[in-house]
Amino acid sequence: MKLLVQPGDGVEAITRAIDRARRSVQIMIFRFDQKAVEQALTRAAERGVFVHALIAFTNRGGERSLRALEQRLLRRGITVAQTADDLIRYHGKFLIVDGRELFLLAFNFTHLDIERSRSFGVVTSEAKLVAEASRLFECDVKRLPYRAGCNRFVVSPVNARAALSRSLARARKELLIYDPEVSDPSLLRILEERATAGVRICIIGGVGDRKSSLPWRRLNGMRLHTRAILCDGKSAFIGSQSLRKLELDARREVGIIFASSSIVAEMRKVFEQDWAAAKPPKSAKQAARIPVKKTAKRVAKAITRKLAVKPVVSQVVDVLRRDAALDVPPHEVEETVKQALKDALKDAVHDAAKKVVKSAVEQEL
Repeated sequence: MKLLVQPGDGVEAITRAIDRARRSVQIMIFRFDQKAVEQALTRAAERGVFVHALIAFTNRGGERSLRALEQRLLRRGITVAQTADDLIRYHGKFLIVDGRELFLLAFNFTHLDIERSRSFGVVTSEAKLVAEASRLFECDVKRLPYRAGCNRFVVSPVNARAALSRSLARARKELLIYDPEVSDPSLLRILEERATAGVRICIIGGVGDRKSSLPWRRLNGMRLHTRAILCDGKSAFIGSQSLRKLELDARREVGIIFASSSIVAEMRKVFEQDWAAAKPPKSAKQAARIPVKKTAKRVAKAITRKLAVKPVVSQVVDVLRRDAALDVPPHEVEETVKQALKDALKDAVHDAAKKVVKSAVEQEL
């Protein structure tokens, strides 16, 4: 088993593994802009290796690039499949070479994740884990249900909640966590219970509940794009799922739990360095902050596209004419409806904003 640490390790181990492939390469992609990896996949296909890419049906802001990637890979003799749209996201990322070696990654195949973000990946030849990853890949390619066959191979929304709950609850001394947003209520309760029992808990990333007393800090000097948990210096989890309800219950996320003492020690060293350099939140408001303007604009645009205003105005005119039995001047209808909509929207936005700020807008990374 080998650890990949980003930034630093880059894609060399990945491209070398693809270049060694003799029979098959299976790759699950959510985001992708790494030319070196694309070239390695092309070389593999050219020498007769069966290269099979499973590409997410959607991601935030990058669907065009995903569809363009599909076309490029197809032109180069690579078999391409697209995930189903039954889940909100297919967010897992891994690579299997010759059915013998698994690269389970917290980072995407992108320059941003690999060169400018703290992230991890793990490479394993353990037969059970490789077989589970291959089986998941085939199920998602064929759009068949996947049933977990290994508790250490962590798949959302199948066994991730149970597996990660058990892992957290076992802690007796220490839990070191990288996570952009720990917010799932049941897992927060487990963490609070462990803290009360004297377990040292440190979170680099964020905690979604501003009432929580769990200690956390923001990564300093680079972007965070990993989900990892170190338990008692003995075991670790690396994967794509945050401790958030959405990522545990409504998205395809993939990770593994392992107990390699050397890798856990290496990750712990990186964590302690990051923790020492990290910035604690300045206030409870900062701890719960969300990208309000960006989110509000996105939601407003979506509502504008979908809100059918013209039929509403027509209905108002019909009702006014029927009730008043008279012709209604257009300018009066316009001003009346405009003011009524303003008042109604103001009340609705006020109520909705309360709920959004309370629960936080779901964030995808």
